[in-house]
Amino acid sequence: MVSGVPEDLDDDHVPSLVLSLAERKASAVAPRAGDAVIVGCDSLFEFEGEAHGKPTSAEQAVGWLRRMRGSEGVLHTGHCVIDGSSGAKVAQTTGTVVRFAEISDGELDAYVASGEALVVAGAFTLDGRSAPFVRGIDGDPGNVVGLSLPTLRTLLARLGIEITDLWAS
Repeated sequence: MVSGVPEDLDDDHVPSLVLSLAERKASAVAPRAGDAVIVGCDSLFEFEGEAHGKPTSAEQAVGWLRRMRGSEGVLHTGHCVIDGSSGAKVAQTTGTVVRFAEISDGELDAYVASGEALVVAGAFTLDGRSAPFVRGIDGDPGNVVGLSLPTLRTLLARLGIEITDLWAS
């Protein structure tokens, strides 16, 4: 379910911001979800102390990627889980260090022209066309894509739910 929560960058501390956004998204969906387990997430890329969500233009994406090439930053994802049957809520932020390759201007321009950079936090993702531009990570790759399954498992356990309980038979 789409939460409809605006992704305002109203906090300078990126881990707190993504956690707040994840909690707001999960809480907005909970009243419509009945007894379901609700998972809300939000991701931002922190580079040189600045939060990078989805770029607002191709020019902004190119500028970010040119600054990030050959460098590293941290992709933060806020996770919030609500047990719809009890109303209990738990939340946690997970960070993954992302190291970028030296990317040529031609590669950057072609990538941004693909449109992918405009729909992902930080203008990149590990599961798309920008994957070859990431030379390494320290942490959970799923977190960079938007959902850390190890974090989800931990949060579910704090609610007394085993992740295997959610598997369809």
